[in-house]
Order: sequence, then C-alpha cells, then structure tokens
Amino acid sequence: MFKTLIVVDNNEQTLAHSFENVITFNTYLRDYPKLNEPKTRIINLCDSSQYLSKGYYCSLLAEARKHQVLPSVKTINALRSGQALMLNLGQIDGTFYFGNAVNELQSKAAKAVFKQYPAPILFVDHAGLLQQGSLASLNSEQHQEFVAKLNEFTQTQWRISDTQKRHRWGMAILVDHNEKVPPSDKDAIARFIKAAAKHGIHAQALSFEEIDNIAQFDALFIRQTTAIDHPTYRLASKAQSLGLVVIDDADSILRCCNKVYLHDAFNYQKVPSLKTMVVADQTDETITQLEATFTYPLVLKMPEGSFSKGVYKVADQTELKVKLTELFEFSALVLAQEYMYTEYDWRVGVLNGRAIYACRYLMARNHWQIYNHDAKRFFSGGFETLPTFELPKAVLDAALKACKTVGKGLYGVDVKEHQGRAYVLEVNDNPSIDHKVEDAYLGDELYMIIMDEFKQRLEARGRG
Repeated sequence: MFKTLIVVDNNEQTLAHSFENVITFNTYLRDYPKLNEPKTRIINLCDSSQYLSKGYYCSLLAEARKHQVLPSVKTINALRSGQALMLNLGQIDGTFYFGNAVNELQSKAAKAVFKQYPAPILFVDHAGLLQQGSLASLNSEQHQEFVAKLNEFTQTQWRISDTQKRHRWGMAILVDHNEKVPPSDKDAIARFIKAAAKHGIHAQALSFEEIDNIAQFDALFIRQTTAIDHPTYRLASKAQSLGLVVIDDADSILRCCNKVYLHDAFNYQKVPSLKTMVVADQTDETITQLEATFTYPLVLKMPEGSFSKGVYKVADQTELKVKLTELFEFSALVLAQEYMYTEYDWRVGVLNGRAIYACRYLMARNHWQIYNHDAKRFFSGGFETLPTFELPKAVLDAALKACKTVGKGLYGVDVKEHQGRAYVLEVNDNPSIDHKVEDAYLGDELYMIIMDEFKQRLEARGRG
C-alpha cells in the first residue's frame, strides 16, 4: 500500500479541513523521508509556475527521495516553458482536475491532456495552450469541485506513473513512417526501443506530426533522413535548446549534410580524401580547369544529398556542361571529384569517437554506386559486416580522423580503399542501422552500445 501526502504552500492550509494527510512544503522539506516509511506518493499542490519555486523543489525532492510525485519535474518544466500545445483534440478550453472536466463533453479531451501532462490542475485556453493551475487561482466553486476530484483521485491507483516507475527517462525516436529508404527498418527500431528500456529509457517511435511537445522528453534520437532546410534540423535545434540529449545534434546535421563543409574541413584537417574541387560556374575557364585537374569520367555532387542521391558521373565535356547547367539551377556550388571505382565501399560506424561497426557495401549490379535509384529490382548491392578489429588500419584511422572534424555524435563514414590507401568520401550524420545488416556481427549489442551512450549523456546532464 502507498501512503499519500498532499503537499501545499505554507500559506495554503484550507485543504487540511478536508484531508488528514495535508502537510506544508516546509514540513516535507524538514521531516521527510522518515525511517522505515512505507512507499510514498506525493500530490504536489504548491505553486510551481516559477523556476526554483517551492513547487519545483517539492517535485525535485520527491524524485530524489524515490517518492512517486504528481506532477513530475519534467511535466512542470514542459508546462512552464510555454511550449505545451495539445494538438488534434478539437476546440477545448476550461479547467481540468486530475484529467476530469466539469463539462462531460470535454471528458475525453481532459483525459488525453492529463495522460500527456499529468498535473493536478490544468488550464486550457481556446488556442490549446496549457498552463498548470494553482489552488490560489481557484474560486470557491472551483475549489469545491477540485476537492471532490482530489478525493476521488487519492482513492485510485496511479496508473499514469507505471512508465515512470520502470523508466528514468523518456526518449522520442524520430521516424518517417512513409520513408522509402529510412535509416533504420522497423526491426531495428524495435531493438532500439528494447535496448533503451534496459538502460532505464522509455523510447517511443514517433513521426514529426506525432510529437506534440518535444519538451516532455529527455532525449531525441533521429532515425529519419536529415537535411538542413527540413523539420529534422529544426526539431534537433529546438530539442537542444530545451536541454534534451540529441543524436544527431543540429551541428552534426549542419556539417554532414553539406559536402562543401566536409571537403573544406577534410582539407584543413588533412583527412585523406579523393581529389575534389568546388565549382561556382560553368564558364569555359572553369571547364578548362576541371579538365586539367581531372580525367574523364569524373563525378559531380550536389552539396546536399544522401543514399547516393545527387551524385552523378559524367563521361565527357558535353555531359559535364549539361549536368553542371542542371545542377546550378538548384545550388550555387557544385563539387567535382575524381572518379575511383572499387568493388565496395567501407562504411565505418562511429559513436563519440569510437568505431562500433564496420561493413563492406558492394556496388549495385551493373552500377558504379552502392545504390542505383533508377533500378527496378537491384536497388542496392550486397554487404558484409565485420568486427571493427578486422578493419584495415588505414581505413579505421581515416574514419576516426574524419569524425573529429564533425563532432561526437553517431556517424557513418564512407571510405574507399585502393592500393593500401584510404580515401574518405563523406561522413553521414544519420547512418543506416538495419536489422541483419549493420548489426549482423554484434547483434543486439549494437543497440545496447548506442543506448548506453544516451544513458551516459543523460546522467552527465543530471550532474551538470
């Protein structure tokens, strides 16, 4: 059985006439936890509208003391941030007590609001903006209604806390349910969720539209193809500003998604890579310079692209001019790169400066890339997954050096190997991790390694 305590501000004692288990914040601060106390749950009715208020500290102390508490610190922060918007609930407004509405027509909406933001008193305006209410804000009629709902609630089990009891943190795994070639297939996502739970993280696979309020989570794991002028980048930036642990972070997206940045960084940091030239026009002078620098065929790349998209091979001057004209309609800069055919490209998975998996990606049938987007049957080539200790040293060293130019996130480094030398093609901020492909050697341990990194960062954030 749980012992329930109702904690109020020092000047709010009116509930003591209706309930025996009402204590002030000062009493909770001074006299708890008690020796050999039973399992305790706290209904925090202190005003928590201000950061570091008594209401904030009440929930913070309750969590530290292993007391179940309503509302949690995470809920307080989400409601106080002004970002708590309830979506797809229709036109609702009013005051809700423990997920109950005075107007029965809004009962379903009130329960949905309470499930997402479990707090004793919630105000919802016409725009759907939520605010946490306080006892002091209630008039006499509302106070009576609240007392009745409080009495009902104290007699129930707190099913809303089941997840919190099992998991210390919450994570949103961002996915696109309709993406043709997602970074992780459904089987891999399921394994990420299972591994997260073993690290005390409650993970949910959600699309951008399904994330009503990113502030309610502690971590964001992006498993949707990223781009800079795209919701993935904006969500990563917002999540970071709210203090979430984000992989991959906005800086990694910004750096990896633009090949011009990578080329310049590789040159500056002396990362071994293929001969590359940034082109800003297709004048005769530029064409002459390209032909003096490269032999045909050569490769043209759009600055942004993934899964071999935006990459083209041109065989002669005519094709070069036509393709440059086409690409300059979309970008002010284009990259020209020497062509080097190999039977496979290395992919090295790197997390926070450590190689965690390695694959050989074979070229698609009758194609010069690992993906052939024009093929109807043989879209991609085969693969071979190896332990990282079997990587050629030159490939491993090049991959790790390339990641240092980007950050400490989760990256997939594409590397060509030719005559014992390694050439980094690019660093991907959102690398493919599919079941029975990238995890073919490590199995479930690969997912555990990645979730352990989240756990360490979440713990470090808590100490900071």
